[in-house]
Amino acid sequence: MIDLSNCKPFAKGGNRNCFRHPDFPDRCVKVMLPGRLAELRARAPWYKKLFSDDQFDDNSREREGYSQKALRNEAPTSIVWQHLPYWYGMEETSQGPGAVSELILDRNGEPAITLEHYLQQNGLDTTIRHAISKFADWLRLTGVMTKNLLPHNLVIREAGEQPQLVLIDGLGRSAFLPFAEIFDRSRDRYLERRIKRMWARVAWEISDRSITWEEAEAISRRR
Repeated sequence: MIDLSNCKPFAKGGNRNCFRHPDFPDRCVKVMLPGRLAELRARAPWYKKLFSDDQFDDNSREREGYSQKALRNEAPTSIVWQHLPYWYGMEETSQGPGAVSELILDRNGEPAITLEHYLQQNGLDTTIRHAISKFADWLRLTGVMTKNLLPHNLVIREAGEQPQLVLIDGLGRSAFLPFAEIFDRSRDRYLERRIKRMWARVAWEISDRSITWEEAEAISRRR
């Protein structure tokens, strides 16, 4: 069991705390916030309350995302891990089940900054535009299924002169039916929609935000 009793989270999302593994500082342990499952279930529509806890548990959904066809049985040296943290699996912790994956670090050994933070500080400069384009090309090449690609779920790995984007959350298929994993054309259309929405979100992040993201997203869908 991983003892987190003396650990403080280095980041906190809407549903999970993120800790550095006390024994392996290059690994991240994500644990659901106390009582969060019950809160999510209580707020859900009546028909979703019929589902199991796995449908409300980000760790369970992340485990499912890592079990998708594109990642199954891939060696640590495979290109599929170029823009993903390596997955170590689920482990029990002192605060409940934990999802354990590679922790992307900067050159100082600290957790890497998010794309959201980079855009706030530097805007969409040539370096990061190139990194986003390379990430999009990797999605097309590997067929890795993701949900909406949000800047706070992407961190920047300092890889030589050219940084790389790494998706730390949001892995998996957002569509209920599995067509995108079965049929190549469905997969390609699905990924292009995700990529188009990613660029739209980046444009909104660096804008004056005179409209909400929901409004900007609706406009991008019509184009």
